[in-house]
Amino acid sequence: MTTRFVDLSHVVADGLTTYPGLPSPTVFDHLTREAAEAVYGLGVTFQIGMITMCSNTGTYIDVPFHRFADGHDLTGLALERVSQVPGVCIDCRGMAVIPAEVLDGVDVADRAVLFLTGHSRHFATDAYLVDHPHLSVAAARRLVGDGAAVVGIDSLNIDAIAGPDGDGRPVHTALLGAGIPIVEHLTALEQLPRDGFTFTAVPPKVAGMGTFTVRAHATIG
Repeated sequence: MTTRFVDLSHVVADGLTTYPGLPSPTVFDHLTREAAEAVYGLGVTFQIGMITMCSNTGTYIDVPFHRFADGHDLTGLALERVSQVPGVCIDCRGMAVIPAEVLDGVDVADRAVLFLTGHSRHFATDAYLVDHPHLSVAAARRLVGDGAAVVGIDSLNIDAIAGPDGDGRPVHTALLGAGIPIVEHLTALEQLPRDGFTFTAVPPKVAGMGTFTVRAHATIG
């Protein structure tokens, strides 16, 4: 069987808006090709880039330190939670709040559970920043109780960010409190089968950070 890879990450580019109120990345040259010739010789060019960005940029992962001061940071993330994890993709398009019932009959133990909302089609537009689908607290508690490895969504936030449902960020609190990492701002989930794939979303090993951009992808076959 031929292996197929599906890129589930948004492109990070200079000036990108990922989340309201957070700074956009700046992408620029530290060493230009023209300047490199003065160092390495005529016709010998290298480019060395620079990026200044918030850790919540593009498609990113949250680990417990993001929510809890005593939770582990990126350096403590177990690779078995985020690398080649057997996955299940649950189609929740049309749902404003994703209920626990979508998990009925779904084995989520030690799996990557991805919620397809279709909201990623609005990424980098004003429409992405409002009325985003999110997980219910009851669904988060089911995921904790049933032992999910990692949880992802193709929306602005896995929690509500306005109104009483967002107070205290209960979904983040439940999942990260149980050591379950969260991947937000996924895309292209509609290209995945319901199951029969693995999910990978590994961040760099940066001390003192609870979130960071990932190159999330699925492997089918």
